[in-house]
Amino acid sequence: MPTDDAQRLTIEKGTCFALLAYDIGAAINLDLADRRITALKERAQIRYKLRAPPHLEYRPAPLRILQETAPIKLWHYATSPSIELMLYDFGALTVTYKIPIEGPFAGLLGLSEALYDNPSLLTDSRRWVDQLAEALGEAIEKPALAGEVEDYAIFHIEASSAPNRPFLWTAFEHELAQILRCERAPLSEQEIRDAMSYRLSFSPEDLAVIDWNAAFLFGSDMEDVRAVIEFANVELLEMRLLDRQLDLALDQAYEALARTPWSRLPLPRSLETSSTRIAEMQVDSAILFERVTNTLKLLGDQYLARLYRMISQRFHLEDWDASIIRKLQTLDSIYGKMTDRAANRRMELLEWIIVVLIAISIVISFIPMGSSQ
Repeated sequence: MPTDDAQRLTIEKGTCFALLAYDIGAAINLDLADRRITALKERAQIRYKLRAPPHLEYRPAPLRILQETAPIKLWHYATSPSIELMLYDFGALTVTYKIPIEGPFAGLLGLSEALYDNPSLLTDSRRWVDQLAEALGEAIEKPALAGEVEDYAIFHIEASSAPNRPFLWTAFEHELAQILRCERAPLSEQEIRDAMSYRLSFSPEDLAVIDWNAAFLFGSDMEDVRAVIEFANVELLEMRLLDRQLDLALDQAYEALARTPWSRLPLPRSLETSSTRIAEMQVDSAILFERVTNTLKLLGDQYLARLYRMISQRFHLEDWDASIIRKLQTLDSIYGKMTDRAANRRMELLEWIIVVLIAISIVISFIPMGSSQ
C-alpha cells in the first residue's frame, strides 16, 4: 500500500507516454513515404544535452507524423486528442499516446495497471497502423504486419509538490517499483531493488529509472532520453522478430539438408533451389540486423551513450544480438554445406553421363552397320 507521504504527494506537471511498436514490412522508403503522406510530419532528431557532431544522430532520420484523434479513457485519465506515429526505414512503426498525469501520485498505479495490454489502445493503434500502411502503399518493401506488438510506458514528472530534487524520489521506491511492475500487491525488498536498479542522472535536477515494462523520468527537458528509450523499444521488437525469422530459416535449412538421396532422389537443381531460398533469408536477415543496429549513433554524447547501454542491459539487447549473430553464422554454415552437396551431386551426375556415353559408344561399336556386298 502507498505510504502516507505518497498519498499526499501530487504531480503538478507530468505526462505519461504509451508506446506501441509494430513491424509493417521489410523496409520503408522514407523519402517516398514523405511524399505520399499529407498529414503534419517532420523528420525526427535527437536533442543532445551536450554538444555533439551532427552526424551522430539517426541514420536515416525517422519520419514523425502527427494525427488528431479522439481521446481514450484510461482509468481516471485520458489520452490527449492527438497521437504521434514514427516511421523507421527498417520497417518499424511506433504509435505514441500522450496522457496528462497531473494529480495524486498514488493514482499512477491504477494508470499503470490500465496501460498493461490495454485493449482500447491496441485496437486504436492497430487501426492507425492499417490506415498508414494503406496510405504508404509501394513505399513499404514486402508489406506484412507482424502479429507481435511491443508496448512500453514512460512516466515523465516535471514538477510535483515534493521538493524539486529528483533524488528525493528514492523515498518512494516501493511505490515507484509497484508502478514500474504494474503490481498492486506489496513487493519484496529484492523486487524493489531490482526494479529501481537501472537509474541514471545527468545533473542533480533529473533522474531516469528504467525497467522492463515502464520507465520513470524526473526533471525537465527529457525529450532526448525519451527518444532513446523509444528507439530501444523498437529495437527490441525487431530483434524478437528477427530471431523468430532466423528460427524459421534454420528449420527449413535443417529440413533441406537432412533429406536423404533416396527419399525423393533430389537433383542438383532442387538443391540449388533450396540453397538459394536459404541464402535469400540469410541476406534479408543480415540486412535487417545491420539497419536496426546502425540507425542510432550516440558516441558523441556520453550521457545518452551510457543511457542506451543501460537500457540495452535491461532489455537484454546484447543477448538478442549474440543469439542472432550465432544463428546467422549457423545459417551460413548450413548454406555452405548445401552448396557443397549441390556441387558434388552435379559432379556425380556428370560422371554418370560420361559412363553412360562410354557404354553407348562401346555398344554401338559391336552393332553391325550394314551387310557386306
